[in-house]
Amino acid sequence: MATFTEYADHDGLGLADLIARREVKREEVLEAAIERADAVNPTINAIVHRMDAIARGRVAADLPTGPFAGVPFLLKDLYVGYEGSPVSNGSRLWKDYISPANFTYTERCRDAGLVVFGRTNSPELGIAWTTEPVAHGPTRNPWDLERTAGGSSGGAAAAVAAGIVPIAHATDGGGSIRIPAAQCGLFGLKPTRGRNPAGPYIGEGWSGLATGHVVSRSVRDSAAMLDATSGPAPGDPYAAPTPARPFLKEVGADPGRLRVALHTTGLDGRPLDPENATAANQAAHMLRELGHEIDEAMPVFDLAALNKAFRVIIAGNLWNAVSMRYAALDRDPDGEGLEKATWEWAQEGRTFTASDYAASLTAIHVAGRQLAQFFENYDAMLSTTMREPPVKLGTLRQNEQGLDDYMQALMGEMPVTPLFNSTGCPAMSVPLHWTAGGLPVGIHFGAAFGREDLLIRLASQLEQAKPWFDRRPDL
Repeated sequence: MATFTEYADHDGLGLADLIARREVKREEVLEAAIERADAVNPTINAIVHRMDAIARGRVAADLPTGPFAGVPFLLKDLYVGYEGSPVSNGSRLWKDYISPANFTYTERCRDAGLVVFGRTNSPELGIAWTTEPVAHGPTRNPWDLERTAGGSSGGAAAAVAAGIVPIAHATDGGGSIRIPAAQCGLFGLKPTRGRNPAGPYIGEGWSGLATGHVVSRSVRDSAAMLDATSGPAPGDPYAAPTPARPFLKEVGADPGRLRVALHTTGLDGRPLDPENATAANQAAHMLRELGHEIDEAMPVFDLAALNKAFRVIIAGNLWNAVSMRYAALDRDPDGEGLEKATWEWAQEGRTFTASDYAASLTAIHVAGRQLAQFFENYDAMLSTTMREPPVKLGTLRQNEQGLDDYMQALMGEMPVTPLFNSTGCPAMSVPLHWTAGGLPVGIHFGAAFGREDLLIRLASQLEQAKPWFDRRPDL
């Protein structure tokens, strides 16, 4: 079992089942993950901090009898605390910072039996759709080492695609679960706002834009992880609607005949790359063959107001994080240790007013109500996760571009994902298309607030119709 071929033949639930039936020891499973990380991480740079000793200590002791007992796992190197371990947030400014305590999400992962043995690469403070921080260097896409693995959970997606782990923690404030899943040929579900906890030190990520979950090779792993981690913790400011039943029970359940809105332009009206438009149309054809109804339709928003709100809210949160870090270091905020676009965006957080912030919250709430009205007529929205297939590393330059140029390049590649962060609605990227050159293109679906159940049923149906689990990069 300690050989990579056997390890990679199973998803997380499959590995946990083998361990529970004593067909393999959890120590062997962990060593298989460590062996694979040793073999491929120098090439792809997915893991930036190893916790092998901590992980070996956990598997040698009693583990909780959760659904993923003994399964190796990686946490993203962004905000989420694991007591006693470093978290750099992809930044030189947080070098040598040690988590003082576990976050609620971390505790729930541990209670599920997951064994954390490292942290994955992230762009600085998570503000890019690629993962190329100055602090740790670029993460390379296992399907093409010259291309981006996506961001901000690029290290997580690269690690899963490369077979280091079957599932890995990821977060999403503008597409950062779905984008790297799309770029690396994985399944990535962004949950409804308030579904997973952000505490104990954070009430909500980016004022509700951001949430956390995983990237995975199977739909059922994502569903089971959501069962394991979701639900409000005491004192949380709000919670997502309670699901009717466990999300794992939605895997394989009949989604019924869905009415799906297809669009092959971004919300900005710009067309998708021809390859991505082809991918979206092929997905629509597949859905028709499965019995679903497809219309060409797209909700209408005040996109300028929504984009400004996105910029203001993130600026305020960046300045809060950056200024607190400088204060902890007993230094005046001067940009030292931060990348160019990060510092400029954070500085905007000093100039926007309280009125700007209040107007931004109003704008995203208006968009949420408009999208809710749209979903009274449609069950899901269909597009592609990115505007084009994975681009070359170095296309987005967080440490070189001025903020306005950076924002244009940032938003231009994300035709739809930020909408579902602004509105809090769930959305997913499903790996249904590969280019002739072997690059993955993720298909994006969004649904109404609280309807992860519908998305999981649909994803499971697509997984059965066009399986992707055994499609792996030659690395």
